[in-house]
Amino acid sequence: MGRGQVGERLQGIRVLDFTQLLPGPFATKRLAEMGAEVMKVEPPGGDPARWLGRTKESTGIVYLANNDHKHTITIDLKTAQGLEQALKIAATVDVVLEGFRPGTADRLGIGYEQIKSINPSIVYCSLTGYGQPPNRLSHLAGHDLNYVATSGLLSQMTDSAGKPIVPRVQFADLIGGLVAVEGILAALLQKARTGQGDYIDVAMMSALQGFLHIHAMSESILGVEDGIHEITGRYVCYHLYETKDRRTMSLAALEEKFWRNFCLAVNRPDWIDHHLAPATDDDPWYREIKALFLTRTMGEWTTLGEAADCCLQPVLTIHEAFR
Repeated sequence: MGRGQVGERLQGIRVLDFTQLLPGPFATKRLAEMGAEVMKVEPPGGDPARWLGRTKESTGIVYLANNDHKHTITIDLKTAQGLEQALKIAATVDVVLEGFRPGTADRLGIGYEQIKSINPSIVYCSLTGYGQPPNRLSHLAGHDLNYVATSGLLSQMTDSAGKPIVPRVQFADLIGGLVAVEGILAALLQKARTGQGDYIDVAMMSALQGFLHIHAMSESILGVEDGIHEITGRYVCYHLYETKDRRTMSLAALEEKFWRNFCLAVNRPDWIDHHLAPATDDDPWYREIKALFLTRTMGEWTTLGEAADCCLQPVLTIHEAFR
């Protein structure tokens, strides 16, 4: 299914979405793209993403990117009339997704037990930053940078001096959304088999830690935290190289056959035995490879990589990648 297209796999599934900003709306966008009917509830002032950051015709790009293929309804959950309206809809849907701080949905009257009492087979997902009590962080406010930091993931994203950076991709929000979708789909499968719904608790920090299982095992057994040692950029065969036109190529010729293909393609068979040479300026092999990359443009290297089958691809801009 291509970007922006709507499939039919979840046709007939109805989703009530109480979430705002990025994580929850991204999750329900994915469900909508699979064919689910998503009803997005916004407060009287609207989803804050409507006004966040860069805009197009006064509507935030974040909102536009995550809320297509949805039906939007305005409901004031703090009023008796609004709560009644929300519960009436909740009684008819298959999935409810909320992204409030722990306890807020219950106080508003739309918590899991409250929805379950009127819709016993509901699949209900709470998407939070740090999870539910008794997690000691559960009450804290947070944003993507906080969750990436506390999960341990940010320690693996560093500059040349080894200092953590601010990522330009919202990993916690997006991965949290994907994990929510994963849980919802599994619960819908269970519901189809047994008729029973489920409660799904997704903490974005924990979702990120699920991607660090190799790092965690490496640290516990070996005392090192960099995960798969060979793919950290420390070797010449798996590294980023600057080109003649000041662009960047990604070389990932980790296996010997791909490294051999690369060496033969650039007429340097003498490099074949040195694919695990350190990518440091005091290593002569690295200096030679780095110098070679500076003799050709990104386009020339891309052509060579595609012909040689050596895991050599350009670092593309967003415009180039989506074009």
